[in-house]
Amino acid sequence: MANGESEVGADAPAGGFVQLLTPEGERVDSVTTADGTTYSVDFTDDEYKGLYHDLVTVRRLDGEALALQRQGELGLWASLLGQEAAQVGSGRALRPQDMAFPTYREHGVLYTRGIDPIMPFGLFRGVDQGGWDANEHKFNGYTVVIGAQTLHATGYAMGVTMDGKTGGPDGEAVIAYFGDGATSQGEVNESFVWSGVFNAPIVFFCQNNQYAISEPLERQTRIPLYRRAAGFGFPGVRIDGNDVLASYAVTRSALDRARQGEGPTLIEAYTYRMGAHTSSDDPTRYRIASEVESWKAKDPISRLRAFLTKQQIADDAFFAEVDEAAKTLALDLRERVLAMPDPAPVTMFDHVYPNGSPDLDEQRRQFADYQASFEGSEH
Repeated sequence: MANGESEVGADAPAGGFVQLLTPEGERVDSVTTADGTTYSVDFTDDEYKGLYHDLVTVRRLDGEALALQRQGELGLWASLLGQEAAQVGSGRALRPQDMAFPTYREHGVLYTRGIDPIMPFGLFRGVDQGGWDANEHKFNGYTVVIGAQTLHATGYAMGVTMDGKTGGPDGEAVIAYFGDGATSQGEVNESFVWSGVFNAPIVFFCQNNQYAISEPLERQTRIPLYRRAAGFGFPGVRIDGNDVLASYAVTRSALDRARQGEGPTLIEAYTYRMGAHTSSDDPTRYRIASEVESWKAKDPISRLRAFLTKQQIADDAFFAEVDEAAKTLALDLRERVLAMPDPAPVTMFDHVYPNGSPDLDEQRRQFADYQASFEGSEH
């Protein structure tokens, strides 16, 4: 199958998936799905190397974040370990005008949108609400309420249509990220209904990492998740979520459909959460070590490195350089996180309403008086 054409990927789950790079690092020229759509990529050597750089950097930053949480410097962290290819591939497929709506785990997509990696750390450290400009970066704020961002994304996508910004190659599209567990939420299914009926220019990107916290996939669905799209009247496609090339190719195609006015697509990125759901979770209570080990063989970074090596696109010096650059960036990030100032408690009132309110002013005054009552006391 390497360097050829295929209808499904190797080592696929029941029903197959789109795979352009095997776990052994072998390239597949193109994949044609049952609906006749053909997916492929045409990258330069530098672009392949750029994707590898992204994957390694994102993983290193994520690892630093988890270490900071374990050391008491963050209140919580949701790791993306194992899901880098799904996020980097789909993120790089976005055009500057496209808008993304993340959950609380899309650190890789955030990185591809050119946002300073420190931005979500203020949120998880509890010193701000995550202060990036969503309009400037076309990347909405992190959403902790499971599935709620799909409603926001659907409304935004409907607005794109109303503004006449679809129907051509330069149109706008929207992408909404969520996990397999979120597909059991009413908000997600309502978003499917509205998007399908109103032909909204949106891509629903489900990272099926096999577990909704502690519940395995078979507790969420009786059929592959991508097949749910048919019931709402739009296409669904499953990809190898550990394959950055498939993630890019399928997302790019779906976004093109959306901006051309052809409506929604559901992408199921079949991947695996290598770590815990969040830093407060213990995955050893609900999954076995052999399962984790089997997924290590499908690692998204290892397979791209194998491809780069086999094709003589990169050498050991390049890999060492990427590792060193990622380490330097992570250490810089650590120093900046530790230097974050703690906000005065009264500032919690600053951004509740854009123009303030008399009731809020009174609450602020009472809280300030309460805080001042402790000054100079033993408490």
